Amino acid sequence: MTNPKWYYNELLQTGVDYTSIEEVKRYDTRMSRLRDIKGEIGIIVDALKPSPKSTILEIGSGTGEFAIAISKLCHKLYAIDVSPVMLDYSREKAKANKAYNIEFHHAGFLTFEHTGEKFDHIYTQLALHHLPDFWKIIALKKIHGLLKPGGKFFLMDVVYPSAIDDFETYFEEIIKELEVSVGAEDTKEYSEHISKEFSTLDWIMEKLLTSAGFTISHFSQVNKFMTTYVCTK
Repeated sequence: MTNPKWYYNELLQTGVDYTSIEEVKRYDTRMSRLRDIKGEIGIIVDALKPSPKSTILEIGSGTGEFAIAISKLCHKLYAIDVSPVMLDYSREKAKANKAYNIEFHHAGFLTFEHTGEKFDHIYTQLALHHLPDFWKIIALKKIHGLLKPGGKFFLMDVVYPSAIDDFETYFEEIIKELEVSVGAEDTKEYSEHISKEFSTLDWIMEKLLTSAGFTISHFSQVNKFMTTYVCTK
């Protein structure tokens, strides 16, 4: 089914240019500086507890690092991303790692179509913030519909704490800390994230999740700006 013309165009490139193969190749190195990838994979596995019978969907699969690791624990994993270059890179990486149970699709939250059996688990990291809040609820309702009853949804994203009184100071402190820990280039990308992307407040994210039909069973603040939510249909 084709989305109507008034739908948000999630395939339009925003932020970092992932139509560039050079930028895609740099992604893994950059993420290893910013994040604990192995630790995050462990958090997802602990939250979802995949089994050899599980069918899982990853939305915003990037270079396939998470998909490859988690595919080893489940029956089949669908990995979707809005960047064709990312997907081509991921396919080659999956092939090199003999991860043959991953099915890659060029799609995002709003454009993915699935007619098969519903998923046991769905997870997404640092992708939902590409959508404005109205489109986040559309995406979350779609995710809810793609899950089996009792299925788990894991979300990690940049979510701002609403208890902050002075956001100017809050962001300046984060930027200074990032300059020390990861350097000027990655800090610049985070600054652009604040100004150009659609990260939201904690109370809004929680309301969006529950309005979509989910029960939030657990949430955890990873650092000053990232939060994880484990939700159940």
